[in-house]
Amino acid sequence: MDIVKIVGIAIVAVIIITLIKQYKPEFAIYVSIIAGIIIFFMVFDQLSGIINLINELTTKANLNSDFIKILLKITGIAFLAEFALQICMDLGESALANKVDLGGKVIIISLSIPILSSLVESVVQILP
Repeated sequence: MDIVKIVGIAIVAVIIITLIKQYKPEFAIYVSIIAGIIIFFMVFDQLSGIINLINELTTKANLNSDFIKILLKITGIAFLAEFALQICMDLGESALANKVDLGGKVIIISLSIPILSSLVESVVQILP
């Protein structure tokens, strides 16, 4: 049960952060970042399995692998942007968090242009 490990790490981190804030509040953010990175790498193992499964299904179904790669990149960017955004919010840097959010969205839109153009071309071919 990986979720039990993730919740355990989060609870231990919160307890340590609460204790550290009393004496050295500047170190509390380091504990938060380290716990976040540990959880991220725990989840990363699950993500690699999902990516392998998607690649196998793409091959079996004869789907355009370029589109699947773009969708996986978009998903990864969304996860990383959200992770960075939450760290910025934890530090009280909401303005910087908003910039990370905007940057992630712009990159996602720019990556999705080939899919959108292909979709528009398909619709134009169907219409008289």
